[in-house]
Amino acid sequence: MLVSVLQEARVNEDNVKVIGDESVIRTVIEALREVYDPEIPVNIYDLGLIYEIHAAKTEDGRPHIKILMTLTAIGCPVIGPLAMYVEEAIRDRIPDAEVEVDITFDPPWTPERITKEGREMFKAMYGYDIVEQWIEAYRERG
Repeated sequence: MLVSVLQEARVNEDNVKVIGDESVIRTVIEALREVYDPEIPVNIYDLGLIYEIHAAKTEDGRPHIKILMTLTAIGCPVIGPLAMYVEEAIRDRIPDAEVEVDITFDPPWTPERITKEGREMFKAMYGYDIVEQWIEAYRERG
């Protein structure tokens, strides 16, 4: 059972809603940056797949981490394994944590969710800003 502590949610600089202890949130983000979609060479955090990070405590004082994330497409075949990789990465950093991973497709992911760091990674790989290209393509479609 969780100990409910009223804390104000905020949206961080990467457009992720965060609630809870800042040091725990930072550790979780570090862990998420070690998880990759097998088909995309950018980690899931900088790819913009993480919508929310909640860090609370259980009644016995252990950390309880809840992640709300999405995938790049509804039919993504790695839905199960990716959630498991997220849990494992967080537990590697916070061994006694209870970890809960929920996946949603509302709102759907778009390249606009990619962080500044993620955009730089893609620029280094492909030589152009894929987000700008995506935005331009959608403007042309009207």
